[in-house]
Amino acid sequence: MKKFITGLIPALIAFQLSAQTATGYQISVNIAGLRDSTIFLAYHFGDKQYLKDTAALDSRGSAVFSDAKSLPQGIYMVVLPGRTYFEVLVTEDQNFSASCTYNDYLNTLEFRGSEENTRFIRYQKKWVSLQQEASYLAKRLQASRQNADSVKFLSEKQKIIEQEMKSYLRSVISENGKNLLAVLVKAMLPLEFPEFSVPGTARNPDSLKWVMRYNYNTDHFFDNIDFSDDRLLRTPLLHARLDAYFRGDPIQAADSINRKVDKILGRSQANHDVFQYVAVWLFNHYRESEIMGHDAVMVKLADDIYLSGKADWVTQDFRDKLAKDIELLRNNLIGMTAKDLVMDSYRGIYVSLHDIEKDFTILYFWEPDCGHCKEATPKLKDFYNQQKDYTLEVFAVCTTSDRQKWSEYIGKNGLTWINGWDPNRATHYDYYYNVQSTPIIYILDRSKKIIAKKLAVEDIAGFIENYRKFFR
Repeated sequence: MKKFITGLIPALIAFQLSAQTATGYQISVNIAGLRDSTIFLAYHFGDKQYLKDTAALDSRGSAVFSDAKSLPQGIYMVVLPGRTYFEVLVTEDQNFSASCTYNDYLNTLEFRGSEENTRFIRYQKKWVSLQQEASYLAKRLQASRQNADSVKFLSEKQKIIEQEMKSYLRSVISENGKNLLAVLVKAMLPLEFPEFSVPGTARNPDSLKWVMRYNYNTDHFFDNIDFSDDRLLRTPLLHARLDAYFRGDPIQAADSINRKVDKILGRSQANHDVFQYVAVWLFNHYRESEIMGHDAVMVKLADDIYLSGKADWVTQDFRDKLAKDIELLRNNLIGMTAKDLVMDSYRGIYVSLHDIEKDFTILYFWEPDCGHCKEATPKLKDFYNQQKDYTLEVFAVCTTSDRQKWSEYIGKNGLTWINGWDPNRATHYDYYYNVQSTPIIYILDRSKKIIAKKLAVEDIAGFIENYRKFFR
């Protein structure tokens, strides 16, 4: 049996799904070998599962899930004791029965009154057997890497089984028209790539082919997903495809991602519920991302969806708070010119961030009493002192208003870089650089463009080395 990995939780989600005609549902279940137990009816929503109904098995192992209101269509689960379950398709006809043996659902599961579920279980059995064969071949191939003849033979067999799997999926789609089973199987169908023609004069044909394949994948990744069909919301498939498309992309630059965001949101507008799901998924994903530069994607999503009024599923309080949070990101995105800071300094003269004529400027916000700063500042000093080519400067801004602590720390620790002093925050550095905690590090290039932010001190050397190598 399948293991019910993610826990069942009450179906309290932020989405208001489209209402359906209230014709009711009645799903009868009989589990041979199990009696006097509670079973659950649950459904997929993205990568999570939610509880919908409960029923008690009688002494014969029979129970009925029923309600006067129809279920939104999708993949549901009958969850048994031991956190195991089997899946059923809930379609327009929601009056059917399912029966199986407790310890062997896949081989004994039968449906009555639902031809689509009968086809679904037939598909599952065939697909499992094909996957097992493919897995067996993959293991043999891995174990035979030292034998060229075996590798050639098994590789050919692997191609044959892959084609057989694709052919089977296409046959299921063809036989099932536009029903839910066809929609699900089509969403699983892998993308077919054409043969790319590379000019014979190309200097890097392999790299050019990679780019052509990447662009084709970007443009056609969702060809088999129908964004007008909200039944996909109650399956794991749409979430998995979004995750693969955005998280699995080797190019994580904000500009590239934003173009993909525009494309996917445009397609999602075919159905409001799908649009809502995709928008929320994207926002949560990039809000939680720790990849440098992804805050630019969150700013775009906030502006285009949440602050524009398109997100009718959020409250005004949420919108107001989000607007304040986004405002602190607008002026310090990767690629922007850093806001100039002109302030007093430890040497008693005014200094300007933009006056620094170095290839790289490290903008460092810190405090003498900050625990993390006490670890970061000595490391930054060591790195700074090791720079022999004089192409780097540190512009350090202390965020405390205690001048004595600041000056004593600088003198005691021999900080010879530029030490800026703005106790009243007249430069509004906290606003322009979103300084809400310390330490915070930005790296600027010679033209004072922000090229990195919120790096750890340990990562500065590697970043600058790679930047010099790949971007100069």
